[in-house]
This record gives sequence, structure tokens and C-alpha cells, in this order.
Amino acid sequence: MREFVVTITTTIPDGTDPAEVDRRRAAEHERAKELAATGHLYRIWRPVGEKRSIGIWLADNEQDLRENVLGTLPLWPWMTAEVVELEPHPNDPGRS
Repeated sequence: MREFVVTITTTIPDGTDPAEVDRRRAAEHERAKELAATGHLYRIWRPVGEKRSIGIWLADNEQDLRENVLGTLPLWPWMTAEVVELEPHPNDPGRS
């Protein structure tokens, strides 16, 4: 699988029922755990004081990432994502 840095910003549409937001956030939490267990979500962070997230995600290619991984997130319809595919660097201390 390939690695991607994904920056996600979620914007909840005006007028959305707070109960719907709560339901989707709870489902999002569960789906993120599933994606981590299957190796698609490797790491995720939130910059201090911000609501966006930055994560390392794994998928076969960008289309697979967008359609079959990120696209399965309950909040995905409200998200915008910047996706950057990564390749190994020869000086990466984590390379085996």
C-alpha cells in the first residue's frame, strides 16, 4: 500500500440538527478505529487550536483512498481533503 498525508477540514452545514452531528461523530469514531485496525489509518493529529486533522493514511492509490477509505467516513460528505502521496526518502531513519 502507498502512504498519503491527508489534511481534512470538516464543515458542518448550517441548520444541521445537533443530534445528527452527534450521531455522525460517534459513528466516525467507530469507523476510524476500524480503519486503524485494517491498516488504512496509520496516524492522525490535530494542530493545536485548530479543528482540522492531519493524518497518515494507507491505500492502494489515491482513488482507492478517496472512494474506499475516506469515502466510508460518516462525516465525509462534510469534509474537504488535501491528499499528498508520499514516497520513501533515502535518508528516512525508519526505512528497513
